Amino acid sequence: MVGVRFDDWDDVVAFACALPEVAMLPFYGTPCPKLNGKALAAPGREPGSFAVMCKPDEKEILLETDPDTFWQTPHYEGWHALLVRFGSADPERVADVIRRAWWDRAKKAQRSAFGGERP
Repeated sequence: MVGVRFDDWDDVVAFACALPEVAMLPFYGTPCPKLNGKALAAPGREPGSFAVMCKPDEKEILLETDPDTFWQTPHYEGWHALLVRFGSADPERVADVIRRAWWDRAKKAQRSAFGGERP
């Protein structure tokens, strides 16, 4: 996607809500993009960042390979989520992480309609 940016929470919401069947619904009392009732991302607890859901193996790789973008505090240790700094130098990689969060929450029919392969 040309020109994708994640400079603030509004950018994250706009991107996530453009994915199939995503709706803004409460997540711990805050409206967040969800698929099938499961959150894809949340504003997070740290200024200048948002939280995105991901699998533990992917989380480890992201933390290791791009610590300028992906990070965590003790609050996120052991959770299937990590923090993403706004304004990443590689917004397409951030977009892929959000797409994979969608994929991981999608039903088989939704995945087929999306293209059938995990982004």
